[in-house]
Formats: sequence, structure tokens, C-alpha cells
Amino acid sequence: APPRAAEGRPGPGHEDFRPRIVPYYRDPNKPYKKVLRTRYIQTELGFHERLFVAVLTSRATLNTLAVAVNKTVAHHFPRLLYFSGLRSAKVPHGMVLVAHGDERPIWLMYETVNYIHQHFGSDYDWFYVMQDDTYAQAEQVKALVTHLSINQDVYLGRAEEFIGGDEQARYCHGGFGYLLSRSLLLKLQPHLDSCRNEILSVRPDEWLGRCIIDFLGITCVSQLQGQHYHTYELAKNTEPEKEEEEEFQAALAVHPVSDMTLMYRLHKQFSRIQLDRVYQEIQDLQMQIRNLTALTPAGEAGVTWPVGINAPFLPKSRFEVISWDYFTEQHLFSCPDGSPKCELSGASQADVSDIIESALEQLNRLYQPLLRFSKRQLLNGYRRFDPTRGMEYTLDLLLEAATQKGHSHVLAKRVSLVRPLSKVEIIPMPYVTEATRVQLVLPLTVQDLDFVANFLDTFAMNTLDTHDNALLTLLFIYHPYDAQRVGQVDVFAGVKAMVGELEKRYAEVKIPWISVKTEVPSQVKLMDIVSKKHPVDTLFFLASVWTEINMEFLNRCRMNTISNWQVFFPVHFQEFNPALVYRGEQTASSSTDFLRDGHFDRHSFAEACFYNSDYMTARTKLAADILDRDEVLESMEVFDVFLHYSGLHLFRAVEPGLVQKYTLRSCNPRLSEELYHRCVLSNLEGLASRSHLAMALFEQEQANST
Repeated sequence: APPRAAEGRPGPGHEDFRPRIVPYYRDPNKPYKKVLRTRYIQTELGFHERLFVAVLTSRATLNTLAVAVNKTVAHHFPRLLYFSGLRSAKVPHGMVLVAHGDERPIWLMYETVNYIHQHFGSDYDWFYVMQDDTYAQAEQVKALVTHLSINQDVYLGRAEEFIGGDEQARYCHGGFGYLLSRSLLLKLQPHLDSCRNEILSVRPDEWLGRCIIDFLGITCVSQLQGQHYHTYELAKNTEPEKEEEEEFQAALAVHPVSDMTLMYRLHKQFSRIQLDRVYQEIQDLQMQIRNLTALTPAGEAGVTWPVGINAPFLPKSRFEVISWDYFTEQHLFSCPDGSPKCELSGASQADVSDIIESALEQLNRLYQPLLRFSKRQLLNGYRRFDPTRGMEYTLDLLLEAATQKGHSHVLAKRVSLVRPLSKVEIIPMPYVTEATRVQLVLPLTVQDLDFVANFLDTFAMNTLDTHDNALLTLLFIYHPYDAQRVGQVDVFAGVKAMVGELEKRYAEVKIPWISVKTEVPSQVKLMDIVSKKHPVDTLFFLASVWTEINMEFLNRCRMNTISNWQVFFPVHFQEFNPALVYRGEQTASSSTDFLRDGHFDRHSFAEACFYNSDYMTARTKLAADILDRDEVLESMEVFDVFLHYSGLHLFRAVEPGLVQKYTLRSCNPRLSEELYHRCVLSNLEGLASRSHLAMALFEQEQANST
């Protein structure tokens, strides 16, 4: 060690670095500027998507082979575009087509490579180019690029010799597809114009190969970094179902595919091959698990069933026990609405039918040809969802077993089945930002007047003071009797005065109001009025007077609502009645007992986030269905409109950012029976938890007994 280090002090190269906190300082003389960061961390760190696929098509094959490619393998690739030389072509549904306007093969290749570089060159690491008469095994292609280094210039495909050219130079045959790395594409782009003007060729794949060789000195290879690009050339009148050659089964790309039917048959055959491989891998892994488990201290008893699936969840207390739901073929005895018995229908019915069929199939597979089982009746059925492994079933089946000689016998058999949790997939969603303006809509009746002041104060503190991009529109709902006397006594005069004070305090803010006269304040009818007074791209937040607006929720409203894709119906948190929960004791601190003394009110659909354009589209379909029967609207809410008359995703989720204080809501008896019943249930369940109600009854009985 250096001398100074020996004395206890750090020497050169051995500095004792200690972290120090740099305090945040903002110059008060400079205006505050919000720092905008990228939405995804991979964008900020410069990560790229892995694979982009380009499919070359033509006028003759756009509606045939290109559609077959789109239906078989397109959804397995992260991003796939079709390129054609057509002008103003009618694109089949579900396909993205880039039309260059010139059907010359060389020009199409030049424009395609140029387009890929210009629009996707900075976003992807690998670019796979194929023709629409090529069948590519998508999963195998994706697995291939995961094993290749992105730091090399890669030109990978089926290497072919140039006619009369250099014996060492090779180009990649376009019919079998080829892979280009991002680094190669970036180096190639400056030379594309020179290649177009100087290189003469009839085939576009030869032209591209010659361009890469002449200007970059890189030739096509079929093997790189230990990875092989296997291909298979189809002969005429080939039967894919009868192909058993190893070369066929290992192929990443098959060419030429002459028609759509052959494309579908190839896809079916390769899917069967892949499925057989997966089943064989599962069996091999299960055998390895059994062999290794026998060497553990638990021995063979440590093998869980099914082998390879997580063991069942072991509760540590009685509160963690997962209960079983009982069912028969006709009824379910654990219903979503809390009733003890309901008819088995929908997804639950399909689930039960599928699991019974699977049980019979497994039994016949085990005992055939000695015995053949057929179902007589489901005696008992039990199921439960175990979050560690999936859905578990126990079935008591009454079966008829038939022997090979024709003898039959009826017996009862108990079987256990597991539907394991599969691989989690991230659903692609359109990109949205938090900069969208939110238009709050607040309907008010006479019964809501006591709560308006608190709503406006919260709105001013959390949105106006913070300069959040949110506006407010008030909807005054007058009873016909109050509307006649509005000239003498305006029941909403106090609210209008409070709005005037807010507009004086915030000069740049205007809070408009709309007056409506009705006895039945239907949510749909009120929204019809508001919708007509706002642009179609408006993002609405339909609020209630008990809602406490905050920036956290408004941002979630923006992120969870996607135009022409998704609407958001949050489930607010309703606090319990403090008189029953605390019974005279001091109220718990909101910081330590946040979201404890209350519940998420699943009966309320008063809050909603949606775009005006989506509402208008669904409302048009509703109008065509009900014709002039406006009384139907009194039994509907905005949620019902989107549920029954739109193809959008309805995102219904608990929202901890919406917390409402306890209050006894007035339920309008003029509404439909379902809406009135839902309102009453919301009031009853919002009183207190079962333990609090039991304690209150216990104390009352004690007081009465004394």
C-alpha cells in the first residue's frame, strides 16, 4: 500500500468516497417548469424492441396469401406490417398495409428498406423480411433472435449463389425470409440510392444481396453464432400432414406456399409438432422432478400433484383458509350477488362442462381398452381458486363402465383436477398521457346542497391551486315545483354564489352551470344534455357531490380511459358511520388507518371516466334499439349504456384515491326497482362492518337488560 494509506489516510487510487445528499434548490425568480419524463423506463434508457417483421405482398395475393399470413402467424410477432406497390388498395380487416405506389419489384424492395429504416430503425434490434408465400414459424424466429448478438452486422437466411457471380458471395433467398440486424440496416441506408441507380437485377432479393455485398462487404450466411437458419422447400402437391422428415420439422421457414388452404394446413401441422414437443418436454421434466425429489429429505412423499405444479396453499390461520364452492350441473351455491343459490350459466356453466369432459377423457385414456366410461350424473362438484397454482376441482361422478365384452356396471368415482395458471401475458394497450384535460360533471339535487361547499373547497384546493388541467361543470336538477318558483326563490342560489366567489378568487377559471327540470334525474338523460354542449374529444369525469377530487385520481382517470378502446368505472371507498364504528371514541387517524374503517362500494356506479365520442357512439346504438321509448332510460345508468351498446373494454376497479365520508344518501323511489334497490343496499352496507354491527347490538342488549 502507498505510504499515506499505511498511515491510515487514503492514498492515490484509494479515495474514500462518501455519498452526500445534494439538497434540492429552485430559484424563486425563475418560473416553475414541470419536468417531463418518458412514460416507460426502457425509452429513457434507450432500450429497443426486439423484432420487426415486414411482409412483401402484391395485388394478386393481398386478399389471399397475405390474409392467410395474418390469420396464422401475424399475432405471434410483436410488430408486423405489409408492404405493397399498390395504390389506394382496399386493406383487409386487421392488417396494416404500406402502399408505395409502384409495383416494380426492385423499387418495392428499395422503398420497403428505406421505410423500415426511416420509421423503425431506431426502435428495433432485428428486422425480418419475408414474402406472403412463405410460412414462418413465428416462435422459432423469435427464439432465434434471442440467441444472436445485436453488436454484429447480421445478414442471415438461406444462402444462394449469384448466377455467374463470385463463388464466395451469397445472397439470402427472399422466399425463405431473411434477418437483418439494426447495425447493418443503419450502415446500408446511405448506400440505397447508389444501389438503386447502379445495380441491375431482376430479383429483389438478389438486388438487396448485391447491394449489401458491394457496399458493406457482408455476405448472406445460413449459420451464425451457433444458430442455424433451417428452411424447407415444398414440392408440388405436398401433403403437410404426411411430412415426417427431420428437415421439415426443424424448418423456420417453408416456401413456396401456393394457396391459403396450404398455409392453414402448414400452420396446423407445425402447431401439432410444437405441441408434441411441449408435451414431451413436460414429461421429461416431470420425470426429472420425481427422480430429484426422491433424493430430498422428504423422499417420494415430497412430490406434489400434479408434478411440476406448485403445492396447494397452506393456511397459517383459519382466516387464510380458502373455501370450496359447491355446484351441480344446474346450480351454483356460491353466487356473486350473495344469494345462497343461483342458476349455473355463462362462463361458469362452460367451465363446469369443460371440466367434466376433461375428467371423462382422462379416465378413458387411463383404462381403455379394458373399460369405457360414460357419464350418468354429476353427484357433487367443488371448486376453489388457489392463487399459488390455479383452479382446483373435486368431482363426484356417477359413471357407467362398459367392458370389452359388453358388460356394464354403474359406479361412483371421485376425481380431482387442476386448471393451472398459465403464462401471464401483457395485453397491448394504446398509448395515453397524463396531459389530457378532464371535464368534471357534477349533478346536483336539492338533497345535495349541504355537501356542495365541501366539494367546491376540495376541488379548489386539489385542482385550481395546483393548476391541474381540469374543468368543472355543474348540473342543477330542479324539481318542477322548484322550477316554477325560481323567480322568487332559487334553491340553488347559495351554490351559484359560491361559484361566483371561486371565479373571483381564480380570475382565469370559469365554472359554467346547466339547469334541468325533471322529477326523475336519470343519469343517461342528464348525460345527453351535457354531451351535446361539449366537443367530441372531451374526457368526462362524472362525479358525485361526496367525491373528494385529488390529482392522484385524476391522473388515473386519464390513464385508464382510452378513446375508442376503454372506459373506466372506479369503485370508491366508502367510510363507515363513525357513530357505529367508534361509538363515542376518538376518530382514528387517516394516516395510520387509511382504508380501514370502510369498504369499497360495489353497488355505486355514480363515478365514471369516458370520452364524449365513445358515449355518443353507444348512445346512438341505444336510441336505435329503444326507438321513442324514453321511459327505458329511467332504468339505466351510463354503465349500462357502455355495457350493452358498445364494444369497448369496461375497466371496473377499486380506486383508493376516491374516499367518501359517510352520509345517508336519499334514494329516489321514482327510479327503476333495480336502481332503487342498489341505492338501499349501498346505504345498508355502508353503515358498518359485521363486527361493528354485532358489537353495537351486543351493547344495546346489555343496556336493555340492565
